[in-house]
Amino acid sequence: MNPAPHLALIGAGIAGLSCATMLQQARLEVSLFDKARSPGGRMSTRRGDDWQCDHGAQYLTARHAEFRAEVARWQQAGVADLWEPRLWRFDGDSREHRESTVERFVGIPAMTAPARYLASTLSVQALANIQQIRRQAHGWQVCSAEYGGLETRLSAVLLAVPAPQVAPLFKQLAPELVALAGRAVMRGSWALMLRFAAPVDLTFDAAFVNQGPLRWIARNSSKPGRNGEESWLLHARPEWSGAHLEDDPERVAAALLDAFGQLGGLAPQDWTAHRWRYADTEPPLDEGCAWRPDIGLGLCGDWLNGGKVEGAWLSGRALAEQVLRSFVEC
Repeated sequence: MNPAPHLALIGAGIAGLSCATMLQQARLEVSLFDKARSPGGRMSTRRGDDWQCDHGAQYLTARHAEFRAEVARWQQAGVADLWEPRLWRFDGDSREHRESTVERFVGIPAMTAPARYLASTLSVQALANIQQIRRQAHGWQVCSAEYGGLETRLSAVLLAVPAPQVAPLFKQLAPELVALAGRAVMRGSWALMLRFAAPVDLTFDAAFVNQGPLRWIARNSSKPGRNGEESWLLHARPEWSGAHLEDDPERVAAALLDAFGQLGGLAPQDWTAHRWRYADTEPPLDEGCAWRPDIGLGLCGDWLNGGKVEGAWLSGRALAEQVLRSFVEC
């Protein structure tokens, strides 16, 4: 009997985890690599002494039937739940409370929880920065900066990484996939995590902001399952972030805290800034995924499928389906 195909999947965000899970369930061998310490990608949470704050994706929505079923599975496993914040919108001089008609879900006890849940059944090599993919006589090999040559004789290599990171890996191997990634314009964003010794007395838990440098404010402590000190998250607008992406964190924090103060916020006991170089795509592509069955290279990610967590999960599934179809037909 021929051994099951062995694939490498680079990127352990939701797209990569979704893809790897489906492939493994079909009895393919999957080695998953990520340069971060833990899976999740932009479903990230920063932790400290008695505090935590989600500083990437703030929540997720579930409209597609398959993804709704997946979120329900996460809820049953205790790693996600519904978040019903008091929601406001700030638009110039206009301030209004908004009755939410959208269900918003968050990971429990942090946004990283669903990713960790998915990764628990997978083979994930953390802190592995894959820098080269080599084509050999009997398949592909991936090489990392930390460990040199890793897996060999791979049947396929799949990328679940931000669009700008496709070219360095696929540049001589799949020019059309590099060109596809080049169509995606990914934008940066500054995130500022605030800590307070006592609850902040504001009439909202989250707000969309259409003025100044801010686009989103959230009382992280209002999300279910959170504990520790009061924490808030400020996300800067992509346009403002793009203009200040190389600024010092202190300068960024001063601008965002000033904007927060104009909306009634207080000065925190402490803050931590994080710069996301690839926060979102404007506009996101609608390709779903991309797969070259003739050479065994593929792409998935939210930037290929409308953005957002749901788009990432569906993109990973779509790529897995195409890969499985190719190997079954073979």
